[in-house]
Amino acid sequence: MTAPEVHRAEAYRPVESASAVVGGRGAPEQPSARRRLLLAASGAAAGGLIAGCAAPRFGGAPPAAENPFTLGVASGYPAPGSVVLWTRLAPDMESGEPALPAAVPVRWEIAGDEAMRHTVARGKVDAVADSAHAVHVEVSGLKPGHWYWYRFTAQGHRSRTGRTRTLPEAESAVSRLRLGIASCQNHEHGFYAAYRHLVADQPDLVVHLGDYIYEGTWGQNLVRPLGLGEAQTLSEYRARHALYKRDPDLQDAHAMFPWVMVWDDHEVSNDYAGANAERIVPREAFLKRRAAAYQAYFEHMPMPRRMMPAGPDMRIYTSMRIGSLATLYLVDHRQYRNPQACPPPGRGGATTVVATQCQELQDPTRSVLGWDQEHWLDEEFSRSSTPWNLLAQQTLMAPLTVPGREEAPSRVRTDGWDGYPPARKRLLDSMTGRRLRNPIVMGGDLHAFYVADLRSGEASASAVVASEFVGTSITSQAAQQGYYDRLKAVNPHIHHADGTQRGYLRMTLTTSRLDADLMGLDDVRLADSKISRQAGFVVEAGRPGPVPA
Repeated sequence: MTAPEVHRAEAYRPVESASAVVGGRGAPEQPSARRRLLLAASGAAAGGLIAGCAAPRFGGAPPAAENPFTLGVASGYPAPGSVVLWTRLAPDMESGEPALPAAVPVRWEIAGDEAMRHTVARGKVDAVADSAHAVHVEVSGLKPGHWYWYRFTAQGHRSRTGRTRTLPEAESAVSRLRLGIASCQNHEHGFYAAYRHLVADQPDLVVHLGDYIYEGTWGQNLVRPLGLGEAQTLSEYRARHALYKRDPDLQDAHAMFPWVMVWDDHEVSNDYAGANAERIVPREAFLKRRAAAYQAYFEHMPMPRRMMPAGPDMRIYTSMRIGSLATLYLVDHRQYRNPQACPPPGRGGATTVVATQCQELQDPTRSVLGWDQEHWLDEEFSRSSTPWNLLAQQTLMAPLTVPGREEAPSRVRTDGWDGYPPARKRLLDSMTGRRLRNPIVMGGDLHAFYVADLRSGEASASAVVASEFVGTSITSQAAQQGYYDRLKAVNPHIHHADGTQRGYLRMTLTTSRLDADLMGLDDVRLADSKISRQAGFVVEAGRPGPVPA
């Protein structure tokens, strides 16, 4: 998948096939000065998206006083002939305007050119109050491996224009694929400058690995404090998502590229495991909270109808084949897992334990993914025929011994894969047993860059079976670097461990190699922070294990 030629308009035949969860259609606004700067930074390939025009009046009626498209537009979950388009109507209510009607007609259109002259599909749906006036349109019948432009119209206002891309057909030759990989974006801890640089990288797809929002407040020296309590109800989760979505750099990244995503814990509650919360509450009470969080998450993400939650249940694990080059597997390690082992008295969630003092760690019946998802992933591995196989999950999979201070024994974290070693072994055994070609594991969660070998056993002489890359956080704070230096010193399979910078992971694949660039911001406290490549690693096809570039 290569960068689009956005100035070449192609005349596509109109497509009639589309479906919607709760409505959608639209068009662009006047470009701001900030967006003109973004255009200059992103190059000509982004030009069509940035350009806009004054929103016209439709049907002779004056537009509503408030623009309803304050949360931007997004697309996601592309397939060879389809993609999901998203927006949510959320006018700025600070002026005291009345709330939206229970149902608002929204028009959508998608075109094969940046000027939106060659419309290939359009439609109208209702954005309804029960779904927070969110719009999910699943457009099908599109050309595989093509860039498209889309927009929405409602209440006399036209949205900005978004850009998206369908996947190539399964057997189509793909010479290059670029991914932008992000996670852990605490609004209070800094600015989303990382997304501005990610946009300039022009990835084909953005993969978000969790902690898209934070349900509560933590950390020191907050850069953008919210002054909010912990989200627990549907209205509170909706408000938190909407606040995050108003960030202009995040909106640009959503509008420029299709996204896929998996959640971690903070989309609901810190360190939750299945139906178990960190602060012990009745199961029914926590599942009610989880249902509210899942609904708000779906309402604010460009996800397909099949992922719509049913109460506290929402299947997000899936896979997608990207032409002849790669298969991407997205898994959920929160909803189905067993509770963390050996918790402190009176609470749940994560802790660190001395491995020999917690026999529960070795219980083979415990799972991170849950047995159904484990079986599904094993079956997916058995069907793979692509030269690269990318597992998008939430945290570090490699074993990580945490050294004790002075004479204290070493410990392991129970919230990650170290808390479920038999489940980790089953997954790695599945990779080798299914002869999975060039497996790459991607993670987030830890607010630091990690690069590691994944071995068939815990002994240092065990064969390397996969390569692992963990991206640092977009903004979320990390420990002092001395902690990561101590980790690296006692974990020889870890090639890189650095928590000094916030940023993202840039990954570029060809048939012969994978290049991973660890992109770190100079200062997350600055909205215009510069960025640099902290380190680079290469995985050569047929030779598992990352090496410095």
